[in-house]
Amino acid sequence: MKEEELKDLEQKLWQAADKMRGAVPVSSYKFIVLGLIFLKYISDSFEEKYQELLQEGYGLEEDRDCYTAENIFYVPSKARWEFLNAHSKDSNIGQIIDEALEEIEKENPSLKGVLIKQYNSPDYKNVNLGELIDIFTNVKIGSKEAQDKDLLGRIYEYFLGQFASNELQKGGEFYTPACLVRTMVEMIEPYQGRVYDPCCGSGGMFVQSLKFIQRHQGNVNNLSIYGQEKNPTTWKLAKMNLAIRSIDGNLGKFADDTFQNDLHKDLKADFILANPPFNISDWGQEKLLNDTRWKYGIPPKGNANYAWLEHMISKLSINGKAAVILANGALSSDTSGEGEIRKNILEDDLVDCILSMPSNLFYTVTIPCSIWILNRNKKQKGKTLFIDARNLGKMVTRKLRELDENDIAKIADTYHNYQNNENYEDIPGFCKVATIDEIKENNYVLTPGRYVGTEEQEDDGIPFEEKMKTLTSELKVQFEESHKLEDEIRKNLEAIGYEI
Repeated sequence: MKEEELKDLEQKLWQAADKMRGAVPVSSYKFIVLGLIFLKYISDSFEEKYQELLQEGYGLEEDRDCYTAENIFYVPSKARWEFLNAHSKDSNIGQIIDEALEEIEKENPSLKGVLIKQYNSPDYKNVNLGELIDIFTNVKIGSKEAQDKDLLGRIYEYFLGQFASNELQKGGEFYTPACLVRTMVEMIEPYQGRVYDPCCGSGGMFVQSLKFIQRHQGNVNNLSIYGQEKNPTTWKLAKMNLAIRSIDGNLGKFADDTFQNDLHKDLKADFILANPPFNISDWGQEKLLNDTRWKYGIPPKGNANYAWLEHMISKLSINGKAAVILANGALSSDTSGEGEIRKNILEDDLVDCILSMPSNLFYTVTIPCSIWILNRNKKQKGKTLFIDARNLGKMVTRKLRELDENDIAKIADTYHNYQNNENYEDIPGFCKVATIDEIKENNYVLTPGRYVGTEEQEDDGIPFEEKMKTLTSELKVQFEESHKLEDEIRKNLEAIGYEI
């Protein structure tokens, strides 16, 4: 399938699925669609293997082991898409789908408690499930050819992005835009080892890590995945997101709060990728005052930003790296001891790079953010690289900006050149290496703009005196026009009985 055909398919599927939005709450309808996408995927994958076994003629087409041996989920007869399609117009189709998902969980222990079985809910009585089944019936997303092209992954990510952009403020909590994740992954390069995300949402960090390995001809089996997610429904979404890619990640046996119940207490991660929710005020600090994670100071009760940072630092292995997205306020805040915590982290020489990102990268909020690269084994000791990328990217819609491949490469190459001390040079307005002494002189504030300065302007060859003469002449004309407009406004107001 060509790129244009895939984009056309994505749009058609979205337009059809989006018809149901008025029938259910915005916060619910994404799970209906994503659940059906998952069901179609495993059914396609099963059906292709089923036909192979049927043709071999050994009567093994219902042998569960023949499927699990190839990481294919075994699908019982009443859960196969052919069966669902045949009953798509039945009045109890919601019950049929829920029962199908129940059977799939029974046959595949790794999916137990993961699938969202709500299709027979009274809340969904106005949803035309039969129409949704018809939409997906003619799209093969689980065949080997489709898997090679990651067709399902593309559709899945597209839908996640579309749901995030169409929902209200909280819609983007479970989805970090792919270009932002790509930037982080390209910077810390998770080739092999343990990757951890303590607030993993729908699992996008893990997916991009695996794609990074595939792009660089590595072995995905060299990566072990660990994560945790507080929201039970989003946790299920992450489990499904990994399952469709045959990724055996450890996301814990249930959803839980990372601060209050760390499900990976003994983990030391080689790579951490995370986009924790910004500026959480109610994170339970009062119950954790003596927690061993707070090596650099107790994070304030009213903001969890530094709690996330300290938690992740505590999880880093001896050579571990972390890429963390945080609100820009964390770069300079001195509230409730945050400045002291930042100072202690810097004095421990853990901050490798601070990257200031443009606004409008997220689907639901316009605020800019920053990426912190933390490194337990920095190559450039006592130094920190500052990158100001606020001018990169382009607006793809009226409200959304994206970084393209060239933008991501520019950022990643700058970081790697700095790390390896090869072909790196400070560029005014874009990047600057600062020593810990320079940072100390700036009261440990980490805002990149403070260090990189302004971009050098090209010399256009026009003498300064000539430029000033031209500018003042233009300004004089504009002032004269302004006065004329003022006089016109005064006359018009006087004509209707008002004076100013």
